[in-house]
Amino acid sequence: MISLLAVGVAIEPNMLLLQTLVLPLIWMTSRSTLQAVLVTVGNGVVLGLAYGYWGDFTADALSTGFLSSGLSTAFSLALGLWITRIAEWGVERQNLLADLTDAQAGLETASREAGAIEERARLARDVHDTIAQSLASIVMLAERARLDGSPAAIELIESAAREALVEARALVAVTSPAPSAGSLGDALRRLGARFARETGMRVDVSASDAVLARDVQVVLLRCAQEGLANVRKHSGAASTRVTLAITDSAELRIRDDGRGLGGVSIDDDRGFGLAGMRERVSLVGGTLTVADGTQAGTDLTVRIPLHAEAATVAESVAESTAEAEKETTP
Repeated sequence: MISLLAVGVAIEPNMLLLQTLVLPLIWMTSRSTLQAVLVTVGNGVVLGLAYGYWGDFTADALSTGFLSSGLSTAFSLALGLWITRIAEWGVERQNLLADLTDAQAGLETASREAGAIEERARLARDVHDTIAQSLASIVMLAERARLDGSPAAIELIESAAREALVEARALVAVTSPAPSAGSLGDALRRLGARFARETGMRVDVSASDAVLARDVQVVLLRCAQEGLANVRKHSGAASTRVTLAITDSAELRIRDDGRGLGGVSIDDDRGFGLAGMRERVSLVGGTLTVADGTQAGTDLTVRIPLHAEAATVAESVAESTAEAEKETTP
């Protein structure tokens, strides 16, 4: 087309107007920006010479031809480079969008995996804090029944088995609510009474009936269950005391008169119970301490702040604690 246009200009100089068709085609068909620039410049030189040929290569003809083709070449270069830059910018944005889409997909995958891990940990805590403890109670009651065969022991086994069944169904449904507002004190007293019946240990419960947030109640109740289970399994105590005090923080203490820790630390990682309890407490911004008592036994303390910051933390993890099981009535 450049050759045909050059022939046309050599015959009729007004054919230079057809550059408006040729120059865009040069940029559209070139394989690279450099090629387009070189061909555009070459086109201007060829058409300038063709215009000079028409004017017998006089100075006026050459200057007019090169001026006209030069202006067209300069405009074509400016417009072509600008459009090319816009196209490159569009490609960059398209690649960036593709990268962002891939990153978002990766983030969603990681989030699903993290959710699955958290769900497995939640189920492990719940199974340990509810069904496992109930089964341990049934085993101990069965051992007692084998020794004395009393109807009371059989009745306790039946009661513990029914409670374990309720807890198992609640876990399968994953819909059981936490204790209702204001019922934590009653739940702790029922827990203490049942623990005393099963173990023959004297259990004193002193619990405030102040209303707490739902997730805080769940954490305190689960900690009480796990703390009493540890007393039964490890302490050899004759009595234990459970206290719940509510001020600017909720403080649950479980003290027994048993053998004490015997050098065992909460960081020793000897079992799932204390680790799971500490994880539950940390979810609501609380702290867990386990130490030897001042005179004998073990002193377990759970402290959860109730100020605005703690409430914010509690709300952010309410979903992770909403699956806790409802405390069953005797």
